[in-house]
Amino acid sequence: MASSSSLALLSSFRGPELCKTKSLISHSKHSSDVSFSFQCRKSRIPPILCSVSVSDPQVLTGRPDDLVASILSKVTETDRGVSLTKEQQEEVTRVAQELQKYCVAEPVRCPLIFGEWDVVYCSNPTSPGGGYRSAFGRLVFRTKEMIQAVEAPDTVKNKVSFSALGFLDGEVSLKGRLKALDDSWIQVIFEAPQLKVGSLEFQYGGESEVKLKITYIDEKIRLGKGSRGSLFVFQRRK
Repeated sequence: MASSSSLALLSSFRGPELCKTKSLISHSKHSSDVSFSFQCRKSRIPPILCSVSVSDPQVLTGRPDDLVASILSKVTETDRGVSLTKEQQEEVTRVAQELQKYCVAEPVRCPLIFGEWDVVYCSNPTSPGGGYRSAFGRLVFRTKEMIQAVEAPDTVKNKVSFSALGFLDGEVSLKGRLKALDDSWIQVIFEAPQLKVGSLEFQYGGESEVKLKITYIDEKIRLGKGSRGSLFVFQRRK
């Protein structure tokens, strides 16, 4: 259920309009704060200032883009991380930790959170998709798409589409309400899942709850850390 705090926090964002990031680097001898001004393309959303501190602001130029390209190259075509070795997963984690240094100070308040995202990596294969992504589940259900849509002010929609036994298409969808716990942690309470296989469609199970910390966000990707430590990489859909 949506809370008044989450509505108050997110109601100023009226849609998933993408914003341009512009780094304003201060060369003051006494400060290493770097501010990002998100200038929205539509005038409905006022400019939002987010700040982050780094040890050396000079290294910021071009650095996040290189790290974003690196992490995407490591997780693409890996069945969302399933085919990676332990060493390769550790390398993904290392790049994600580097990107965290450039995260805006209050990512939950950033309008870039809205939009449609592909789940391109999870360090724990069963975290997104549950049993459908277990070792046995992947033998029966071949995942085609795994999408998360975040809609203003506080709606989250997850969808996993699959092919059962190689010939029967289906999908599992969940709809939930987002609640901001602090500046970086969010909680989503989902309604019971909706399963569609062929011409059959029905609801099963009950409510579920997840907590996720947003550790990095920009126009291309979003990184998240689950309450049990799982790393998620989301790529914005084009």
